[in-house]
Amino acid sequence: MTSDHNQDQDEAEQTVPLMEEQLTVTKRKKVTDRVRVSTVTETVDSVVPVNFSDVEIDVVRVPIERDIDVVPDIVTEGDLTIIPVVEERIVITRQLVLREEIHVRRTEHRETSDIPVTIRRQRAVIDNLGPQTEGQIISKEETHDDL
Repeated sequence: MTSDHNQDQDEAEQTVPLMEEQLTVTKRKKVTDRVRVSTVTETVDSVVPVNFSDVEIDVVRVPIERDIDVVPDIVTEGDLTIIPVVEERIVITRQLVLREEIHVRRTEHRETSDIPVTIRRQRAVIDNLGPQTEGQIISKEETHDDL
């Protein structure tokens, strides 16, 4: 019985070899299509509104003929500038007389005019060059690492 028992035990203790498969994945770059991108500069004629302003000067001589002791200063009141004009007159005594004042008034006028101008701008042009064919060689300028 021991030999039968040993034989049964040998059959029960048979070892089964374990197998394992390993997979290695590699990839390669393949150009499937090509495009060419270029820019074209165009000019566009348009009308641009531009603000213009000019200043008009109005000069008025105001006779004063008043005796004064000192030369008055030039005075500016808003858009009006008053410039004193003096002279010395010889009489039995010398006397300073304010002959006149010159009043200079500035008036500003504004208007908007349309002026024709030419504006340049660029746009992108994309040409589809078709798929890569067998035996076709692509230059380094056409090949990029991020394809």
